[in-house]
Amino acid sequence: MKAPLASLQKVGGALMLPIAVLPIAGLLLRVGQPDLLDSASVAAAGEAIFSNLGLLFAIGVAVGLARENHGAAGLASVVAYLVATKGAEVLIAVPAAAVADVSGRARELAVAAYKAHELAKLSVPAGILSGLTAGALYNRFYNISLPSYLAFFGGRRFVPIASGFAGLLLAGAFGTQWQHLEQGMDVLSRSVLHAGALGLFAYGVLNRVLIVTGLHHIINNIAWFLLGDYHGVTGDLKRFFAGDPRAGAFMSGFFPVMMFGLPAACLAMYHSAPRERRRAVGGLLASIALTSILTGVTEPIEFTFIFLAPVLYAVHALLTGVAFIIMNALGVRLGFGFSAGLFDYVLNFSRATRPLWLLPVGALYFALYYGLFRLVIVRFDLKTPGRDALESGAAPPPAAERARAWIGALGGAANLVSVDACTTRLRLLVANQAAVDEGALKRLGVRGLVRPSANALQVVVGAVADQIAGEIRSALHASAGSAAVPAVTAVAPGTPARAAPAAETPALAAPDAGALLAALGGRANVRAVEAAASRLRVSVGDAALVDRAAIRGLGLRGVATPVAGCVHVIVGPAAEAACAGLKRLLG
Repeated sequence: MKAPLASLQKVGGALMLPIAVLPIAGLLLRVGQPDLLDSASVAAAGEAIFSNLGLLFAIGVAVGLARENHGAAGLASVVAYLVATKGAEVLIAVPAAAVADVSGRARELAVAAYKAHELAKLSVPAGILSGLTAGALYNRFYNISLPSYLAFFGGRRFVPIASGFAGLLLAGAFGTQWQHLEQGMDVLSRSVLHAGALGLFAYGVLNRVLIVTGLHHIINNIAWFLLGDYHGVTGDLKRFFAGDPRAGAFMSGFFPVMMFGLPAACLAMYHSAPRERRRAVGGLLASIALTSILTGVTEPIEFTFIFLAPVLYAVHALLTGVAFIIMNALGVRLGFGFSAGLFDYVLNFSRATRPLWLLPVGALYFALYYGLFRLVIVRFDLKTPGRDALESGAAPPPAAERARAWIGALGGAANLVSVDACTTRLRLLVANQAAVDEGALKRLGVRGLVRPSANALQVVVGAVADQIAGEIRSALHASAGSAAVPAVTAVAPGTPARAAPAAETPALAAPDAGALLAALGGRANVRAVEAAASRLRVSVGDAALVDRAAIRGLGLRGVATPVAGCVHVIVGPAAEAACAGLKRLLG
């Protein structure tokens, strides 16, 4: 069960990358309207992003899924998307009734317009599938070896070629089965939209429940980009910006919770802390509350109580569902380009329907959350910030030392298999979960940890997640580079070479390549090998043939299997030398 869950988590994180472009799209579209700058070119620039969301999803999902987020996967996804959409456009059969009243050049234009209209409805699904396909193909073939006469097309250059052929399959599916795909989307849209209050309540509750695993992005994409149809525009978010007066039902309910409810929970935590510690935790709580109010990013707040009081979090999820019912019953239609914060509320106020109703509903939610959280925290003595045994006010490390502090808290460089990030959390693969120091992470400001599988780890840090991930990757590459090239001391001719200290020999000596190859299952089992920082990434035919005990017997630091068919061997500074030795044996 955990392997599929880990894969879905990777997809959920990848879906956040293209969504990150929506704020600029909404801003440009809104600023260009007649009541602001009255600039058709600015509005058209914003509309261009919404019109090409399928392509953006293809690139974003592929890069998000690819190893080390390599851009070659993004290029491959563009190939797959263009092949799929243009190939499907040719295959789409236009009903005779749709062009019965026109002839000549007008008929050609009508046929082209009909096909473009139908493809627009399927652009986001086509983009997501193209991204998933290209990302998977990159991870499978990024280091493929071809015969010498085709060597130029080996490695990463092979991925766009494979993606192009995969795009042909998508083109056939979309071009010949588009009616069925469209009917399926219509049935899904009608069933959800006709569910009324019950459907909105279920969406709001599921959204908060799934935030623990990071899978809420998947249902968000269905609601925001697929549901409903307004002149060929699909999805609650896209329809809102296209002017659909019915759109916004799947966004409005977030505003009372994010702008009023959860900030009130922070105030309750502050007042529940002992007076002598309020000053220490006030800055933290004020910061995450203001983040929620302005931008709608709530995970740093939610992870302060999600594990402390699961029942309280369940009530929070139910109240989110109720907020959707209330806003829908009042006829409120609010929308956002990024999330339900003050910035989006003000920016899209004139597009919204009955937006002032948010104020009384928000006041109700503020009082409800404050009273509920204050009561539960005190009654059950929850260890919220200021009430825990940790020194919440500990000073953060200097910027230059932050990456090293994070690496140390995560178990050291040898424990980090891969480092990625989404909006508010680090998404990591680690060799050993036990090596992670939770106390040190909390002192660095971490609000919660999620372990979807034996090697997957998510660290909730807030909106600085991507910046921290970049600093960690840079520090890992820098340390690997300096460790891989040991200093060489010049020796005069005839002078006996001085032996290296015994303590240094194990760290720099590469393992016996023949013994390591045998432990990996032999030449027949090893498909490819590459060095990455302090570890070897080995593609194998059957991971069950890898002898972990024999690998550890060679003095190596550990073995991890992050995905099927891929084994990571933690070597240390001699990883490059070990990789070169294996490649010589593999030929």
